[in-house]
Formats: sequence, C-alpha cells, structure tokens
Amino acid sequence: MKLASYMHQNAACYGLVEGDGIIDLSSRLGARYPDIKTLIAHDGFEVARKAGAGQKADVKLADVKLLPTIPNPGKIFCIGLNYEDHRKETKREKTEAPAVFVRFPESQVGHGQPILRPRESIKLDFEGEIAVIIGKGGRRISEADSWDHICGYSCYNDGSVRDWQWATTQWTAGKNFAATGGFGPWMVTSDEIPAHTELTLITRLNGVEMQHTTTEFMVHSIPKLIAHLSTWVPLAPGDVIVSGTPGGVGARREPPVWMKPGDVVEVEVSGVGVLSNPISDD
Repeated sequence: MKLASYMHQNAACYGLVEGDGIIDLSSRLGARYPDIKTLIAHDGFEVARKAGAGQKADVKLADVKLLPTIPNPGKIFCIGLNYEDHRKETKREKTEAPAVFVRFPESQVGHGQPILRPRESIKLDFEGEIAVIIGKGGRRISEADSWDHICGYSCYNDGSVRDWQWATTQWTAGKNFAATGGFGPWMVTSDEIPAHTELTLITRLNGVEMQHTTTEFMVHSIPKLIAHLSTWVPLAPGDVIVSGTPGGVGARREPPVWMKPGDVVEVEVSGVGVLSNPISDD
C-alpha cells in the first residue's frame, strides 16, 4: 500500500496511491484519522485498505501538490556517516555508535516541490537516503524486535548547506534551512517490503548517477539504529529515521558539485519509487 500526503483545493489531504491517481482517505475516514501520522498511531492501515477497496481515484497525482510523506512528524532523526564509503570520503574516524542529528518538519518539502538554495550560500549539496517510518512506538527496543516497529519506507534527500554545516562541530544549522529536505513521494507500507529486504539507493543529478549503494553496506543497520535511538528517547508513531547517505556527495568531488537553480535531483529506493525535486533560489 502506498500512502501520500497532499494539498488539493487548499486543503491538506492524504490517500492511497493507485497508478497515476489518489483515492482520498481524508473524506472517507473523517476526523478520527485526519492525517497519516494519526492513521499510523491508531493502527488504521486495515481501515485504510477497506476504505479504498474497489474505489476509483478521486484526483490525479499530476493535479495535486504532494507534501512531505509525514508532514508533521514528532521527531526526525538523521544518521551521519552510515556508509563506509561516505565515512572514508569525509576522512572521519569510525565510531562505535551512530552519529545522530535532527531535522525539523519545516525544513522539508514534498515530491515535485523545489528544494531552495538559500541566499546565504551556494554550497547546497544532495544526500540521497532511505527514510524509515516508525509505526509502533517504544523505549529500549531490541534489534530483534525492531522490524515490528517499522510501518513503512520512503525516499529522502537530506539537502545540506555545507558551509553552515561545517561552521561548527554541530550540524544543525546546515541541515535545517527552509525547504532543503525532500521527503516522498509516498510511503510504502512494510508489508510490501519484508524485514531484512536489501534495498537499493540511487541518487541522480540531472539524470547523472551520483550515488549508488544498498543497505548491505550500512555501517549501522536499520535494527541497530532503532535499538540505539530508542535507548535514549521513546520512539513514537510517525517518527522518521533518515538512515544515512553513501559516498559520492557533491562536496567530496573534485571539483565539488553543488546543486544550483535549474537542476533536478532524484532519489530512488527500490520497492518505493523516485523522489524528484527541482532546485530553485530562495
């Protein structure tokens, strides 16, 4: 099942993606399930399936503005240096624990919406990643149990304003400029991507492949990330784990490759789809 958040006729909606259309769930499920986050929290996937069964699409994908898959997550955890080739290209030391930083919901845009290069920098970089969406919350979740806490997957572009990121030892500023993180186009529920599935991640800039890896090459696996994060903070339904980018980022190329207005960046995750965002100036 694919679930997408979108704007239509000035209203925030969500629904089931079927082909090139969307079956609106907002009107069918009413106030009890006003958005995807609430649907997840109330274990409403079966309700959503029944509501959409046999229905025709209410709107075309081309006729709506897609929002970040989860527009209102309580927490967005981003994992740094989680592929060995990226760690090596940054010349950073290995660490026993994952490097964790956070994003704010306001820094995200949906599929097809422009990622904005801020006025304060031209060093806007791409980072293709796999987003893991928490379905069942919990504290001190074991690696063995972690798969039961995942409700779906999406694509993510952790757009980075590098000079602001590198200005201090803390990365928060460079990772949270408005409209720099792409999230979408939708969530594919975990029943369609079973536990232990090896996912392929590809990033393209203007059609040219820049990054290519699989989850086999993660330094810290998805179960380890869930176990680590839930040790120090309770995870909640709708929380998002942006699981790390592989080698090939623009900043580490010779010469560096920065995203600029007119560019189009794509992040593809096997079993999920392709997130595409044009680049514009803020």
